[in-house]
Amino acid sequence: MEKKSVILGVTGGIAAYKAAELVRLLVKAGVETKVAMTQNATKFISPLTFEALSGNKVVSDMWDAGNAAMDHVHWGQEADLVIVAPATADFIAKMAHGLGDDFLSTMVLAASARILLCPAMNSRMLLNPMTQANLGTLRKHGYIVMEPGDGGLACGTDGPGRLPEPEDIMEEVRKLLSPQDLAGLRFLVTAGPTIEPLDPVRYMTNRSSGRMGYAIARGARMRGGDVILVSGPTQLVPPRGVVFESVNTAEEMRRVVLDRCGSVDVIIKAAAVLDYRPKEKAPQKMKRKGDRQTLELIENPDILAELGRDRVSGRRILVGFAAETEDLLANAKGKLQRKNLDMIVANDVSRHDAGFEVDTNSVKILYRDGRMEELGLMPKESVAAGLLDRIKEMWEKGT
Repeated sequence: MEKKSVILGVTGGIAAYKAAELVRLLVKAGVETKVAMTQNATKFISPLTFEALSGNKVVSDMWDAGNAAMDHVHWGQEADLVIVAPATADFIAKMAHGLGDDFLSTMVLAASARILLCPAMNSRMLLNPMTQANLGTLRKHGYIVMEPGDGGLACGTDGPGRLPEPEDIMEEVRKLLSPQDLAGLRFLVTAGPTIEPLDPVRYMTNRSSGRMGYAIARGARMRGGDVILVSGPTQLVPPRGVVFESVNTAEEMRRVVLDRCGSVDVIIKAAAVLDYRPKEKAPQKMKRKGDRQTLELIENPDILAELGRDRVSGRRILVGFAAETEDLLANAKGKLQRKNLDMIVANDVSRHDAGFEVDTNSVKILYRDGRMEELGLMPKESVAAGLLDRIKEMWEKGT
């Protein structure tokens, strides 16, 4: 995101106040941000707010003496992305019909950068056939349109028309500014723990937070991949744009993975699946029975081994994870060979700064051909990016 430049166009709707938070997020991410406002937008929020947040002069008047003569042409051609948020019904109609009567509308007409529209308006305005036709026209001509949110509106009604939250707009911006070098690849990623019930109250699980798998799914989607994320219970919000499947037990995860795996090119099994489950689930809460109680466990299905054993003809990359507390390389190498994997990511989860429940990881990547690479301690997003880089290289080589 650093060294990228974005123009934010703000039009005259009550949601204009949310654009200030979007500017803050863009600047925080290192994006050079300029703001252009319609005159109506200045009635809702002051240009001074955006100047303070962006560090750049705001243009709201085409004829301001402080503007360079060709700013309305240069801005949209020199930027990496133009965002219009909020985009009112009026401004959407202008864009769809090629009208340019102020700085922002003429800048959009002359722009060569990609344009992201974030509509926000009353539900009836949004659902009006003319507005829908205008949005359809803009989509047909290559504009990216985010779907408005649904909920309480400033007019006192509930329904579609809310401006997407600034964090969600920022996620779309990150994708649009990222290289789309994984476009066309289909990923299936598993994440998080599984749980196995003991009775209606208690269950067995492990310490996996899901952060590594979610970082991989998000990274693949940002780079243009089509992603299915199969996750056990976590506190995380699924990344925007992925197909999300929520599961609890190992058997549930197995069913979803086997059902989905036939349509993907890359499978990354980052979930921490329990190896065993109780032989029987008690129908009622188990009561205390003296100082000792025996629990009989049976083996869960080995999803990764099943995928490796039943590999279909054609190209597919299969990646596993090995979370170990001892003999890291030996255990990972054995798992790589036994389960017929292309690659395995090994990490020592006994470390306080890597593995479960932290934002950083330090991994070793082992390959089918015997090679091994080590990635130093870094954020899980960086580990995910490094792993995806290697998967991309492997796919391109056809190995």
